[in-house]
Amino acid sequence: MRKTNKLLATSLVAAMAVSAFAGCSKSGDTTTTTTAGGSSSNTTTAAPVETTEAPASYGEGTITIWVAENVVDFTKEYAQKFINSNEAYKGYTVDVQPVGEGEAASNMITDVQSGADIYGFAQDQLARLVSASAIASLSEADQAWVEAQNDAGAAAAACVGDWAYAYPMTSDNGYFLYYDKSVVTDASTLEGILKQCEDAGKNFYMEVNGGWYNTAFFFGTGCELTYESDTDGNFTKCNVNYASDNGVVAFKEIIDTVASKAFQNGSSVSNATNLAAIVDGTWDANAAKEVFGDNYACAKLPTFTGSDGNTYQMSGFGGFKLLGVKPQEDDLKLAMCNLLAQYLTSEEVQLARYEAVGWGPSNKAAQTSEAVKADEALAALAEQLAFTIPQGQYPDGYWSRATALVDDVITGVITQSTSDSDLMGYLESFQNDCISYAE
Repeated sequence: MRKTNKLLATSLVAAMAVSAFAGCSKSGDTTTTTTAGGSSSNTTTAAPVETTEAPASYGEGTITIWVAENVVDFTKEYAQKFINSNEAYKGYTVDVQPVGEGEAASNMITDVQSGADIYGFAQDQLARLVSASAIASLSEADQAWVEAQNDAGAAAAACVGDWAYAYPMTSDNGYFLYYDKSVVTDASTLEGILKQCEDAGKNFYMEVNGGWYNTAFFFGTGCELTYESDTDGNFTKCNVNYASDNGVVAFKEIIDTVASKAFQNGSSVSNATNLAAIVDGTWDANAAKEVFGDNYACAKLPTFTGSDGNTYQMSGFGGFKLLGVKPQEDDLKLAMCNLLAQYLTSEEVQLARYEAVGWGPSNKAAQTSEAVKADEALAALAEQLAFTIPQGQYPDGYWSRATALVDDVITGVITQSTSDSDLMGYLESFQNDCISYAE
């Protein structure tokens, strides 16, 4: 059953969402909505909500927020701005603490009671948080708000099954190509990039033994590896077909890439040497600009010609940062936390956060701003995301097993001389292990 709280299960939070941000109406309907600051706007939203008069006060106390270190001051500023916007909120103070996204999820799962009231985390942690009852499910009205405000990938990333448990903050957790355009004059094909790097005596970096990055090859040839989970976050099924002809084509392309004298295994600009091209994410944009200077360039991932003679577009995962709310005994505080989490993931704040620290918005309106559209790294990522799948929930065993699979390539256990039948055997073993994690 869906986890709800007495007051949350009513129309209270829905009403607060209306009074603080935007009401939801049937698709195609336009309603006038009032923001937390009191301004009105016309918005088209996704579903109807019930309206109830908001309380005169949401109580008092401290709301603890965990976010990445580089957005602590930013979050303090905007959380306080929200509290100051309405007399009903002014009983609360905020305590914003620097806790990394992976650490935040682990801490919440280990000790929910001592965890933050609101916390940022990476989407791949959602199933664990739900399973540990460390995150409150959203009301139907709040879920409708999430779906109306954010791109489809981000909205889906906030769900386990059909229910939403979090508010999307970004759509920028993916990878693409940074390169030196004085060396790589044509970034359209992987073979071409490797050849240009080899000719210049420069390096091409990609973390091919990472389960996040090597999906670029397997998903690119049409392979699938996804997991299904129940509403409690337990894995129930693995959909995988790596042990296939397409899987062999992808595996052979990884082997060929590793065999290039230009290849280096890695995904950090700061740790790279003699760099000409690297598969990396938006978090390294400033480092890439510093390394490449006037020759800085970005592009979607290239295509490659497989061993079967067909051309494939490299694919992979797209990822998202989410903001979750801890279950609360006090229903008014729970409602207040949901309101604050909505504001911290709203168009206004996402755009301001982009301008402050460069996080790419998931909010559809913020994505259309001139500043965001002019960002070269985000533009390359946006182009690449059209060829990727949103990263769903994966068991811990998948990540270590995916690393082990390609480690055998890097260490020379598997080479260009390995037969197709032996490669299929490696993939069958990998696939069976992946399936076992959901049994």
